[in-house]
Amino acid sequence: YARLVESGGGLVQAGGSLRLSCRVPGFSYRSCCMSWYRQAPGKERELVSRVSSDDTYYEDSVRGRFTISKDKTDNTLYLQMNSLQPEDTAVYYCAAVGTDVCSDSWCYHLAAVDFTYWGQGTQVTVSS
Repeated sequence: YARLVESGGGLVQAGGSLRLSCRVPGFSYRSCCMSWYRQAPGKERELVSRVSSDDTYYEDSVRGRFTISKDKTDNTLYLQMNSLQPEDTAVYYCAAVGTDVCSDSWCYHLAAVDFTYWGQGTQVTVSS
């Protein structure tokens, strides 16, 4: 997998906020489907949020607290995380597909293995 470049993780107290960023360096295309995943110690990787051309998806536990967005001018993906809780502690990964045209439905149904490009992961730690 090619590497995306993530930033923005860190240590924050419960109730605080962080903003994650994910750049796609050197790519000439605009990925039509990008996601944020996270993996906590001892747990499987889980989908947090996803954005396609005209739609967004949020996992139930983060809906209303997290906001995914994409700067289409430079293909940077963001995840604004508010009201963070200790259970949000995990390594967060961004992922992108290798195509610039796709339907919202196709993007929604993708599994993690379908994403071609991944970031190195950024640690988010929320203290109680």
